[in-house]
This record gives sequence, C-alpha cells and structure tokens, in this order.
Amino acid sequence: QERLVESGGGLVQPGGSLTLSCVVSGSFFKPFAMGWYRQTPEQERVLVAEITSVDDTTYAESVKGRFTISRDSGKKAVYLQMNSLKPEDTAVYYCRVRGLGFIHYDFWGQGTQVTVSS
Repeated sequence: QERLVESGGGLVQPGGSLTLSCVVSGSFFKPFAMGWYRQTPEQERVLVAEITSVDDTTYAESVKGRFTISRDSGKKAVYLQMNSLKPEDTAVYYCRVRGLGFIHYDFWGQGTQVTVSS
C-alpha cells in the first residue's frame, strides 16, 4: 500500500515563501500525475498544481506565477515551491498521486497546514 508523507507546512508572513515536500513509499506505474490540492473550512478541496510523468504541469489561476511544482523521480517525491504567499493561501495542503489513462489508482497524503498571517 502506497503511503504519501507531506512536510514543510507552517506559519509564514504575507509575502514569504514555503516549500512543501511529499515523498511516496511503494511503487506506482506510469502514466501518473502527482499534485497538490488545498482545502479550507469554507471551500472544498481544489487543485493547486499538478505534474505528470512526462512533466506536463497544471496550475490553478490563483497561484500562477507564484507557485512552482516539481518532482524527483528517483526519490519518488513532489515539491511545491510557494512564493509571495497571501493570507488567502492559508489551507490544509494535500499531496496526491493518481494513475492516468488506463492505469487506475488514487492515493492521498494526510495533509499539512499552511498558515499565512502577520
């Protein structure tokens, strides 16, 4: 059973930066997408950024130009570099790995809290 472990969340001031990391234990098959989602008490879980096994990337409009997703295939890890953070970025961030096409699997991490506040 695959397990996703997130780290890097915390409290940061507006305008600051954080980097989230997610490491996957176990094996997963291509093609796949690794991504970050976020959720608040007021909003359902939504996509922040995603990167595929061929390094295609997708970003939510609200984070374009500020956040960068990357992955390390050797470490089975995905990262989210978050710059110019705003209070509205405050949320629980979840890592996700899912199969694409005919490959069906869908794994989630436990979430890490990001709080942007002065």
